[in-house]
Amino acid sequence: MKTHARAVVVGGGAVGASIAYHLAKAGWETVLLERDELTSGSTWHAAGLLPLFNMSYATSHIHDYSVKFYKTLEAETGLNAGFSVVGNLRMAQTSARMDEYMLYASNAEAVGIPHEFLTPAQIKERWPLVRTEDLKGALFHPTDGYINPADVTQAMAKGARQRGVEIYRRVQVDGFERRGDDWVVKGRKMVEKGGYLLPSEETFEITCEHVVTATGNHAQRTAAMIGCFIPAIPVEHQFIVTEPDPALLEYRKTHGEHPVLRDADAKWYVREERGGWILGPYERNAPACFKFGVPDSFRADLFPLDLERIEEEYMSMIHRIPSSETVGLKDDFNGPICYTPDGNPLVGPAPGVENFWFAEGFSFGITAAGGTGHYLAQLMTEGEAEIDMWSLDPRRYGKWVNREYATRKNEECYEHVFVLHHPDEEREAARPLRTAPCYERLKAEGAQFGQVNGWERPNYYAPPGFDDHASRSFRRGGWWEYAVKEARAVREGVGLYDATAFTKHMVKGPGATAFLDWLTCNKLPKEGRINLTYALTDAGTVRSEFTIVRLGADEYYIVSAGAAQAYDGDYLVKEAARKRAEFGWIEVQDVSTQWGVFAVAGPRSRELLEPLVVDADPKTALSNKRFPWLSMRRLDLGMVPCMAIRVAYTGELGWEIHHPIEMQNHLYDLLKAQGDKVGMTLFGARAQNWLRQEKSYRAFGSDLGRDASPLEAGLDRFVDLTKSFRGKAAMEALGVRAKCVTLLIDGPVDTDPWGKEALYFGDEVIGRLTSGGWSVAFGKQVGMGYVRPDLATPGTTLQVRMNRELWTAVVAEDSPYDPQNLTIRKDV
Repeated sequence: MKTHARAVVVGGGAVGASIAYHLAKAGWETVLLERDELTSGSTWHAAGLLPLFNMSYATSHIHDYSVKFYKTLEAETGLNAGFSVVGNLRMAQTSARMDEYMLYASNAEAVGIPHEFLTPAQIKERWPLVRTEDLKGALFHPTDGYINPADVTQAMAKGARQRGVEIYRRVQVDGFERRGDDWVVKGRKMVEKGGYLLPSEETFEITCEHVVTATGNHAQRTAAMIGCFIPAIPVEHQFIVTEPDPALLEYRKTHGEHPVLRDADAKWYVREERGGWILGPYERNAPACFKFGVPDSFRADLFPLDLERIEEEYMSMIHRIPSSETVGLKDDFNGPICYTPDGNPLVGPAPGVENFWFAEGFSFGITAAGGTGHYLAQLMTEGEAEIDMWSLDPRRYGKWVNREYATRKNEECYEHVFVLHHPDEEREAARPLRTAPCYERLKAEGAQFGQVNGWERPNYYAPPGFDDHASRSFRRGGWWEYAVKEARAVREGVGLYDATAFTKHMVKGPGATAFLDWLTCNKLPKEGRINLTYALTDAGTVRSEFTIVRLGADEYYIVSAGAAQAYDGDYLVKEAARKRAEFGWIEVQDVSTQWGVFAVAGPRSRELLEPLVVDADPKTALSNKRFPWLSMRRLDLGMVPCMAIRVAYTGELGWEIHHPIEMQNHLYDLLKAQGDKVGMTLFGARAQNWLRQEKSYRAFGSDLGRDASPLEAGLDRFVDLTKSFRGKAAMEALGVRAKCVTLLIDGPVDTDPWGKEALYFGDEVIGRLTSGGWSVAFGKQVGMGYVRPDLATPGTTLQVRMNRELWTAVVAEDSPYDPQNLTIRKDV
């Protein structure tokens, strides 16, 4: 057995085999360890479907790569991966479902995935066994289908061996030890006794630079070995196999294999299996399992079938395929499949340690395996993947996430596989959990909450009795009119927004200034001033967005995206530790829960704040002379000592009021009382999202990500090319492959873009939207996105795909609303 390798992959399912293959393809000496036999985890009982479509741009790329990659394996390895390219028919019973498919399709166009829309009559003509009179239509993607999970895993494993990977079966990993810059993977060889697989006395150690775990249902156990909890907990998934269907056998005499069927409104998929059907439901009340880890006795085992739980889905299959009514059941499966709270897997660096990587929590592991191996290998060997992997990063979940939360959310996620995925959806399980002190006050004012990083955050405000869930839509939901009123109130008067969910860090110490100057691309602010800046990846793309407030010579207050608390915190801590020997001592402290934040914005902001300022001359305390734009001052508002920052994400005159969180309710009451006198409006995240697009303010996680440099994002003014910083040379070498632009859109009367739509120039897809919404300033839709550089000139006319039609989209100048920043700099 090898004792040294560049990388060790733990887990021999489809995901682990793909990672080993792609690391070896990149030239890394790799070892794969499997506790039992290859495919003995969830891989062996997976149905092997390969659904290409996904609302996520990154996940769509991963699935697309998998499908294309699997088709090449037989030529490379000589093993048939069992890929049946039969297509996938997504049926719709409702107009809302067709709206969902139209948004799917526009996203797919941006990725380059073929598809076609079908009417009920066209469905019936092609596939006469399907009942269609109650359908609105369907979306058909012809290039996918299903694959044999065991065969594709063995093919990838053979390809990995051909590239030099050593694969060891029946070896259990018991721990990971850090020795200097290396990892030591420790374990024991397994032996079979009485049908059980048990650890023997024979131990092993492998020293390596990198470890990747792809351990499926065992993810909690392996993560705990490095002192980490990740919310990857399995849920029971059932599927049944019928006896041969005579009608299907007759159909096959003159036709090719039936496509995979998905009746999303009935919550199931169906595909052919040896003349019969496989039904895979995603029913309500499917329980999580292995909450505290997989028992040692569990191998390639299954749970008892619970037919009562899937009776509704079974009957709906009979309705959709009437010939299946008289067909008996041949086999059944009820096995564990790992989930995460948002349904995306956990792919990327483990928090708190170096060179340790997770590839866990795959609910669609066969579909994602090939692409995960490809892009994770890029991340490990090249420093970054060519697509933005932020939405999959394990550090999108903070330390506040525990087993109970993960269990509830994973059960909800399973149930929601086929529930309408409105872009404005907010799932209810395990909420409210993290609440700012003013939560109940805002709720009483009609706040309709969403959540970010577990925090409850107002999306908008509505009158009593309003049903947020019923208002959701792929077009303009019932909330739209309230967001319009809020956005207009900020532009014309003054609004208050609860921004407590922001991530906040203190960075200080003798090495802090040199460290942050190296880490970020903009010049550091002077004391009492602020700067917007970016930390880059080694590939020269945007890794993080920071607002840096300089409190002293070597003391900084750093604000970043609320969703990025663990993501940015882990990065700052790790990078500071690496650089202490070079720059001196650097202390990083997460103070996110110590400070609440209220954002005050609008032309009447001074009228709201001045009467509350405790100052010898309160009339001038907020003037440009004493409190200029992009500066910070410590202010007392009543009895509350605040850090006030003159900046506004809305593009209006405004301040962020950072305050001790335990004093938040007192401060809110002061602001509300004064606000009632000046017509203050409470506003939420949806109005703010529209307003920031009118100013071309890029949003991290959508417009800004690890697939574009700050120069490509149009952030040249925040890049100081006279200094050295991490990723500078790589950024310059990239050039400008695409350019972020703001677009004003003459779109449909009832639909705004969501930031997932394809952009056209003539008949060619030349980019995609990354944000979208409604502009109260221009009375039309607004969006931001990436296009070819030659099409980024203001005035260029493009088109955007919405509701299956193309609509005119004109490239606007950057910051189309108030391009001179006159309102945001307005003096008394």
